[in-house]
Amino acid sequence: MRLRHKPWAREMLDSHPQYVISSPEQHKGNWKAVFEKDQPIHIEVGTGKGRFITEMAKANPHINYIGIELFESVIVSALERLIEADLPNVKLLNINGEKLTEYFAKGDVSRVYLNFSDPWPKNRHAKRRLTYKSFLKLYEDILIDNGEIHFKTDNQGLFEYSLMSFSEYGLLLKYISLDLHNSDFEGNIMTEYEEKFSQKGSRIYRCEVQYR
Repeated sequence: MRLRHKPWAREMLDSHPQYVISSPEQHKGNWKAVFEKDQPIHIEVGTGKGRFITEMAKANPHINYIGIELFESVIVSALERLIEADLPNVKLLNINGEKLTEYFAKGDVSRVYLNFSDPWPKNRHAKRRLTYKSFLKLYEDILIDNGEIHFKTDNQGLFEYSLMSFSEYGLLLKYISLDLHNSDFEGNIMTEYEEKFSQKGSRIYRCEVQYR
């Protein structure tokens, strides 16, 4: 995906500290203090333009959400969406998902969402996939005991790889759909990417896995 540079993005992110947490490392171990209510925290690694996490927050006011996105020119769109929605249970972090343990302590997070991550299809790039074992260890180090990962993709190869990676790591496979939009799953909230490619006929794969 080619990103369009937005030179004004940094200034806009910095001017909305009520939504964009500027020094997340200061909240490690005490993220509940950042939100109005002490509720379970779910994070989305690679939140993109923010449609998923914003709609999830609307549908689940009893959950606090944190959207994590590396690129300023992308997360600023999520900020614009969040400003319009004015939700108290969503925060944004402009950080690298490879460094989660610098910002979160064990038990800070109840669930991790991975939506349409870069598949990194070449074998030599396997370590960059967000479902590679080193990332699974990162999530384990910040999740509560028995915490979950919910994963969606349109890439069959990445999905098959991820199921194997989850299984080899010892995760419990709780739910698997090989064609989400033609399944009986209720309450699915689509990302921008998901809507675009499902309209083109792409099959959407989804699974839920749990640490044990």
